[in-house]
Amino acid sequence: MKAVTWQGRRNVSVDTVPDPRIEKPSDAVVRITTTNICGSDLHLYEVLGAFMSPGDILGHEPMGIVEEVGSAVTNLAPGDRVVIPFQISCGQCFMCGHGLQSQCETTQVREQGSGAALFGYSKLYGSVPGGQAEYLRVPHADSTHIKVPEGPADDRFSYLSDVLPTAWQAVEYAHIPDGGSVTVLGLGPIGEMAGRIAMHRGARVIAVDLVPERLARASSRGMETIDLREAGDDLADIIRDRTDGRGTDSVIDAVGMEAHGSPVAKFAQTATGFLPSAIAGPLMQKAGVDRLHALYTAIDVVRRGGTISLSGVYGGMSDPMPMLTLFDKQIRLRMGQANVLHWVPEILPLLTDDDPLGVDTFATHRLPLAEAPHAYEIFQRKQDGAIKIALTP
Repeated sequence: MKAVTWQGRRNVSVDTVPDPRIEKPSDAVVRITTTNICGSDLHLYEVLGAFMSPGDILGHEPMGIVEEVGSAVTNLAPGDRVVIPFQISCGQCFMCGHGLQSQCETTQVREQGSGAALFGYSKLYGSVPGGQAEYLRVPHADSTHIKVPEGPADDRFSYLSDVLPTAWQAVEYAHIPDGGSVTVLGLGPIGEMAGRIAMHRGARVIAVDLVPERLARASSRGMETIDLREAGDDLADIIRDRTDGRGTDSVIDAVGMEAHGSPVAKFAQTATGFLPSAIAGPLMQKAGVDRLHALYTAIDVVRRGGTISLSGVYGGMSDPMPMLTLFDKQIRLRMGQANVLHWVPEILPLLTDDDPLGVDTFATHRLPLAEAPHAYEIFQRKQDGAIKIALTP
């Protein structure tokens, strides 16, 4: 089959690799019909290469048709249409029972000190072959799937794999009061969708980015927008001026470890990326630093007694935190990988004919799988209006 493989820093290719097969009775094999590129994939493309190996299959936002199931699979059959969550969860353990599928005790990658195994996401999360491919082996298939109906195009459901539950959790974790306000930092797929969800739930949304196309999309959905290129260091003051001098009730940081405005940390990440993996990996795990400009901005912007929700991925182990400010402002922090299956029952009713979240037109590009290298390049460089890219095998 054809699959998108990691070959090095800013280097992916589409290669012929062995077809997946049933390896355990609890497996299924899915023929992929749509697979998306996630902003988190760009971390592998850029700064987390030390945890990748040439030939690793990328991707964790797939959906498709079940082709084959193992003998122990009881609730799937060939022909079922499914979305595959980005995390692999058993559905039986303590963590799964508490709606924390991202911490599944059966698939935890204990040798790395990580939570549940993820599709296509490096040694840190189990080196499981990903879904940017023609076919995907799904372990623990009984619990690692979302059945969806026939009929509507894939775009109606494909974002259940990651974008929708991650954005939904970001809003939940933000604890926005009824009729309250939230600043969304970063208008990539997660940030924009979080803004749409927050507005759907009645919040006032102030959306911040520096890419004109992203700001225009947010504005078209009714969000207040601030262009970071114009606001610069005055961003927090501008937001306080709009909120009676306090700041917003909540902030969603949808940027994460590769924020603009952190030149020293960017240099450290870039330099580490050129080291051999045997050196770079342990260095990042023990002394890695993130570009924290977005997080520091969130701490500045949120009102006293407010909440910061982190949905952008962070990976540093030596990040300096302004504990005095966090303590003095009485800020609540919530964060973590989205627990996909926990939120799906609340999201599915919104995937109706009315499409209140605009999922049908959310993708900016739909390209053949063969054009994945080009897709990664324009997404990483924020070119050609690339905000969400769907690949069709």
